[in-house]
Amino acid sequence: MAALIGIVILAIGLPAWAGITYVGLVRARRGDELPPPRPPRPRRPPARKAAWVAGLAYLVGGAVHLYGLSYLPFLFPEDACWFGVGIKAYPDSSSALPVSLVCHGIEVVPWWVNPGLLVLAVIAVAATVAGVVLAWRGSSSRRKATRRPTA
Repeated sequence: MAALIGIVILAIGLPAWAGITYVGLVRARRGDELPPPRPPRPRRPPARKAAWVAGLAYLVGGAVHLYGLSYLPFLFPEDACWFGVGIKAYPDSSSALPVSLVCHGIEVVPWWVNPGLLVLAVIAVAATVAGVVLAWRGSSSRRKATRRPTA
């Protein structure tokens, strides 16, 4: 195994290092300078940050909801209780929102699914509203800045 690692280092690492060194020496001899540094990226406006947070909350909330729905009975209801609790029976009750599957009085869906959905929904709605308000404020302040007073 050690011989294989040594061969990989010799076959890939050594030529790469030699090539980088060669390019550096050629540039130094020709007097080439490095390209000028890029200007700093402009800061993201707060409305865009809020939109990213909202989109991420919607995406994660959808994934958590799909995970919770994976416990529900679709084709064979008795199999949902069999895989969840280990009892071959029909579920007492099931619902998609709040996500719930009850078999012989035992809740099968993990306890954190519904509170997680609630928290993510609140974050998503709040970030969406904040993004819309911040975008509206930003556009109105830009309109005010571009207006010229009439004499």
